[in-house]
Amino acid sequence: MNSISIPPLDRTAMAKARDRHRRLTKPPGSLGRLEELGIWLAGVTGRCPPPVPMRKAVLVFAADHGVAAHGISIAPPEVTRLMTLNFAASGAAINVLCHQVGARMQVVDVGILTDLPPQRRLLMSKIRRGTADLSEGPAMTRKEAREALRIGASCVEQEIEAGLDLLALGEMGIGNTTPATAMICALTGGSPREVAGPGTGIGKDRLEKKIALLEKSLAVNQPDPSDPLDVLTKVGGLEIAAMAGAMRRAAEARVPVVLDGFIAGAAALAAVGMDPAVRDYLAAGHRSAEPGHERVLCHLGMKPLLDLDMRLGEGTGAALAMPILEAAARILSEMATFEEAGIPL
Repeated sequence: MNSISIPPLDRTAMAKARDRHRRLTKPPGSLGRLEELGIWLAGVTGRCPPPVPMRKAVLVFAADHGVAAHGISIAPPEVTRLMTLNFAASGAAINVLCHQVGARMQVVDVGILTDLPPQRRLLMSKIRRGTADLSEGPAMTRKEAREALRIGASCVEQEIEAGLDLLALGEMGIGNTTPATAMICALTGGSPREVAGPGTGIGKDRLEKKIALLEKSLAVNQPDPSDPLDVLTKVGGLEIAAMAGAMRRAAEARVPVVLDGFIAGAAALAAVGMDPAVRDYLAAGHRSAEPGHERVLCHLGMKPLLDLDMRLGEGTGAALAMPILEAAARILSEMATFEEAGIPL
């Protein structure tokens, strides 16, 4: 795991933002969380008012999972490949929402079982052809987990070079709620029965099978909660590790990150476990309908911006939340103060 240096939030910029909010033409606190978000953006960027995040990007990491062979999803593993091609062809929900919010999108193959034809929006960074079955042993090697972290960081570096003010992260991988659940159990102390949910919409019998597989996976692998890389290696996923690496690099560069739901939450737990300072650069885009997501939010101390009963993944909830952060920055930079408006206090 490469050593990185994540700067603290700029408390001076935050104090200036807090003072500016007191002088804007509104009752103090009347814009609620928009005010909190604007102050946070000032701390992240080190500027007051914070720059309006016009250059937005969504990175979607895709990979397959050996555990999916147990039939713990309503979709077969082949759908990972097909949906990745759909992303590249701009036919998925995340493409629609990226267009809506003015964000560019890149999909990254870090571990799909089969090779894909070249596509304009598709970056080929395959580490291996899917993870191993985590119910039988480690999902990947420690070296492979490190490589996934590196690829996630490298993808963010490319976005920074293109111009980046705000980042959202998404994923695609049939069966990936199972490794995400295993990671959340390992990193928060929860049990599979407390954390596991329906994922793509499985029924009660298949959910029981999923819980049994999770219990076996945790018993077989004994992931070390004090070592997030060990957790990623033994019960994680390549796309989850890549998201964690992306979060770390974004924080290092003072780029705010909007989290998606359950899978991104597992990645965030790992990233924050490796570097606690990453937490200061993350905002929860939405509350997933996946029941275990609430445990993630509580563990990270986050309050989501949206609650729309979504559980698709792909970065959809994070993309939808981007305009809220843009609005928070615009309030600080474009709204008049009482003095500027000639309104006596």
